[in-house]
Amino acid sequence: MIKFNNISKEKPYTIFQDIYHDSFKAKQKNIEAISISSYSPKTNEVTARFVNLKFINDKEFIFFSNYESPKSKDFSIHNQITGLIYWNSVNVQIRLKAKIKKTSKEFNNTYFAERDKNKNAIAISSNQSTSIDTFHDVINNYEESKKKDNLTICPDYWGGFSFTPYYFEFWKGQQYRLNKRDAYSLKDNEWIHQTLQP
Repeated sequence: MIKFNNISKEKPYTIFQDIYHDSFKAKQKNIEAISISSYSPKTNEVTARFVNLKFINDKEFIFFSNYESPKSKDFSIHNQITGLIYWNSVNVQIRLKAKIKKTSKEFNNTYFAERDKNKNAIAISSNQSTSIDTFHDVINNYEESKKKDNLTICPDYWGGFSFTPYYFEFWKGQQYRLNKRDAYSLKDNEWIHQTLQP
């Protein structure tokens, strides 16, 4: 689930929340999953991956990751991202564009201390996305972390990322591909609405 904290009353945010509630009522699986695409100038490649969207605080969308992971390194070099959500229970796709930044150490510490300790053990023990000999080694590292590490203290290499969209597009799939598309672009602190052709 995504936790909404004092979400903005601006139109694209209220539309987002309404669709979320409809999807939740329709028993959408993996409702917090969002695909985040980043660009690396070093490799001249775009990469996408799914992450779990945990919070929307006012206008900020927040997820958590290892700060030494490839995506985190991409964000530090090129902070423009795109996000994509598809909730098949209501046949709605939501596209987002935003600039991304790290959340504060204080925010990370508070969240980490409240998290499931088993999840914290994998966050501490995994050198995310680096090569390892076998999956058995992953399990061993995880089990060792549960025994030896303080699972309430957030490591410096783990924390949140926050992004505030400047573009929303809501795509509603319909019969015969007569799809409804509404885009909202932020210009001079005002949301400009456009209806897009299918």
